[in-house]
Order: sequence, then structure tokens, then C-alpha cells
Amino acid sequence: MIYKSKIGDIDLSKIVRLYPAAVVEVNGEIAEMSLEWADMNGDKVNITSYALIFDFTPPKEEHRDKKELHFETKDELIDTMTEVAQFFQD
Repeated sequence: MIYKSKIGDIDLSKIVRLYPAAVVEVNGEIAEMSLEWADMNGDKVNITSYALIFDFTPPKEEHRDKKELHFETKDELIDTMTEVAQFFQD
């Protein structure tokens, strides 16, 4: 299962975790937070973008192996999540 993304081909069959995130800035620090956290705290932080994280890291492995797609809006993120979800429906 290959997803053709704007950053290149992503092999969905090797994903360990797939999750969305809001990229936020707080006091000059950048962090990825859950969408739920961002929705509850969006008035206290600056949401700089949204991301869909394709994590290929095996359990208990320290070195992170992941690819990230970044989006300006939450709607763009949701649209891409819907596209990727189609690969798992068939």
C-alpha cells in the first residue's frame, strides 16, 4: 500500500503508528500536541500548522523513524486523513 504524498511515496504497510497533531508554539518552543489538546487550549497557544505523522518506529526502538506531512489548516489535515483512511478500508 503506497500513498503518494507531497513529500514522496509512503509505504502504509510498514506503519506502526499513524496520528494527527497540531504544531504549537508556546514561549518560543515548538511542540506537536494532540488535536484534542489543541482544541481545548487553542486560545492559549499559537497553532502554527497541523501534521499527519507516519511513524515506522518499532516498539522499544529509541531511534525515531517517521515521516510528517504538514498542513496550514485543520481542514487540509482532515482531507488527507480521509484519503489515507481509504487505503485501510479496502
